[in-house]
Amino acid sequence: MRIINRRGRNWFTAMGVLFIVVASITIIRNLLIWGPEFVWDFFLSNEITNEKISAGMIFFGGFLLYLGFRK
Repeated sequence: MRIINRRGRNWFTAMGVLFIVVASITIIRNLLIWGPEFVWDFFLSNEITNEKISAGMIFFGGFLLYLGFRK
């Protein structure tokens, strides 16, 4: 009888990967369009920008991955 290891195969890991991929695509797209110096300025500005939301999405996706791989 085989024991199937289902660790990491649940809703949390799938959503965590999805959040990280979408946020990475947004940051890479803005880097290619605007360049690194403008994207860095967008990160440091006082306004809410796509870059700040993408950074939050990466952290949230990492948290979901942590929850998914936790026992």
